[in-house]
Amino acid sequence: MSPRTRTSTPKPPAVVAELGRPETPEETAARKAQNSANHRNRQTVNNLVYSLIATVALVAVIVLIVPRGNPTSSAPAVDYAAVAQQAQGSEPDRLVVPTLPSGWSSNSAELRTKTSDGVDAWYIGLLTPKGQYVGITQGFNANDSWVADQVNRTRIAGTREIDGVKWDVYDNRSAGSSAGNVAYALVTTAGKSTVVVFGTADDAEFTTAARSLSDPLHSLGSPTPGGN
Repeated sequence: MSPRTRTSTPKPPAVVAELGRPETPEETAARKAQNSANHRNRQTVNNLVYSLIATVALVAVIVLIVPRGNPTSSAPAVDYAAVAQQAQGSEPDRLVVPTLPSGWSSNSAELRTKTSDGVDAWYIGLLTPKGQYVGITQGFNANDSWVADQVNRTRIAGTREIDGVKWDVYDNRSAGSSAGNVAYALVTTAGKSTVVVFGTADDAEFTTAARSLSDPLHSLGSPTPGGN
């Protein structure tokens, strides 16, 4: 008796639930292509996320390892007397150099030439013991417009005499933060110089700054109030 040959019955195509029938070859190919595209898109998004995480981590490390501090307090003090000494002789008057008590420091000093207003000026930026700002500007052959710019175009509030020097007073303190760095200013003239002391300090520190300029101003001539 010869063995019977078994024949396998082809398995019918699976019914796709969304279609309610088997897929056609074209639909199968399209589905696989879409799945591949979706996989690639997910990989791209994942790579972007990983890159972003790595970037944030790198920035965090840099922030942690880079030393930080107050730039004003950590900046080296400027020797304004030495800067003035190098620039002396280039202007019609000697550059005024204040002699201030301990606790005062300078963060800037420069002779400004070829300015847009046509007035050469010697500038010193100071930090007071109370952490306030005082600027000293000496304009050479300055005009009224230059003075007005230095005092933020404020009207004269009166005059003060400090250590034998008469100063015009400009008081912007009532303006609050809008006064900027010119909350208060003193202006006088001597020789061919107009000297402006301005800043955010209180009366006592302004008096100290003005007094430190008394001798240099008298050496230029008889100081007179210089505002208009």
